[in-house]
Amino acid sequence: MKKKKVKVGASRRLDETYIKVKCIWCYLYRAVDKLGNTVDFLLTRKRQRMSVQCFLIKAISNNHKPRVINIDKSGSNTAAIKVYNKRSFSKIKIRQCKYLNNVNILTMLSHRTIVLSSGV
Repeated sequence: MKKKKVKVGASRRLDETYIKVKCIWCYLYRAVDKLGNTVDFLLTRKRQRMSVQCFLIKAISNNHKPRVINIDKSGSNTAAIKVYNKRSFSKIKIRQCKYLNNVNILTMLSHRTIVLSSGV
C-alpha cells in the first residue's frame, strides 16, 4: 500500500551536508519545503554541479516548480539553479542567506529519517 504523496510548498530549502554512510563519506543533497516536508534527496560521492543539476531536475519534475529556493553560499547549487533557469526559461528566485536556510527542527527530523532509511 503506497503512502499518499504530501503536497509541497512553493518555497524550498536546498541543503548540502557531508555524512558518513556505511564507512564511506558522501554528500547528501536534500530539498525541503517551508513546512519541513522532504521533497527529494540524493547521495553522491563527489561534489559537482552536474550531480546537483540532475537532483534539481528530478526534484522539480516529481513536484511542481518552486517560486523561491533558499540555499547557502554553495557555488554548485547556485550554478545548477542558474543553468536550470536558462534551459527551461523559468524564473526561480535564488535566495542566498544562511539564516533563511538555517536547519531547523523539521529539517533535522527529515534528515534523521533519510539516515535511518539508508541503513546507517
